[in-house]
Amino acid sequence: MPKGIKSPKIHFISGLPRSGSTLLGALLRQNPRFHASMSSPVGSLVSRMLEAMSEDNEFSVFITPEQKRALTLAIFSTFYESQADKEVIFDTNRLWCSKLSLIQELFPTSKVICCVRNVAWIMDSIERLVRKNSFDVSRLFNNPTERATVYTRTETLSQGSRLVGFAYNALKEAFYSEYSSRLLLVDYDLLAQKPDKVLHLIYQFLEEEPFNHDFENVQYDAPEFDNRLNLKGLHTVRSKVELQPRPTILPPDLFTQFNQLSFWTNTSNSLANLIVPQPIEATVKS
Repeated sequence: MPKGIKSPKIHFISGLPRSGSTLLGALLRQNPRFHASMSSPVGSLVSRMLEAMSEDNEFSVFITPEQKRALTLAIFSTFYESQADKEVIFDTNRLWCSKLSLIQELFPTSKVICCVRNVAWIMDSIERLVRKNSFDVSRLFNNPTERATVYTRTETLSQGSRLVGFAYNALKEAFYSEYSSRLLLVDYDLLAQKPDKVLHLIYQFLEEEPFNHDFENVQYDAPEFDNRLNLKGLHTVRSKVELQPRPTILPPDLFTQFNQLSFWTNTSNSLANLIVPQPIEATVKS
């Protein structure tokens, strides 16, 4: 890393929305050696930097590969300069699954934790938030047609450039890529049901010393960000880590449609590590 932070380890949190990334960040940040938070702007800044250095810029011919690398690394060092006392930094963004080759170039020893969840329950969770904020017009949707009904809302969210569809496609790309061994997929339900066991496996994957986390007093909220999306509660984490079973509010046909999309249960063409429900107790696959 360039000057600015004392060369902490860099890891990434990515995966699907409404699948526990904020909860995981809230837990990891209990460790005084770690910094973790909700989605950061670093991924977007990196993407814009890459675009600015591309052939679309007529002056790109004057930027060497070494300069491109240094400029991109400078985004990380500048953004996390205030976390110079931390030994490990976790940057969270759903786009990292689509940038594994870049991560390999910049941070060859880093790993990516991908939060996953049955897509039907992701849609259910988002729909609940939309209905809970019934007096607000959610900025997840661009026009009245998109937000008209649960059918148009879920269809919109599942499109390749939108909240769920992009993250899903990026995760699939990473899962079947040549860098899949760097991934650890963590299922939301298991994290909520057995946080102690899941955190132990995560530490094992990261090759970090175990830490005694408090699963009864987890704290995280981002009201200003959520209010900008008109989705209050989007990043609110309950103080106690627990799974709260509930019936779905999706129509049966929609639930069935999205219930079949958990491709990560079949690892025949991937080297990804998994903490997901299996016929036997979930373990890290190596």
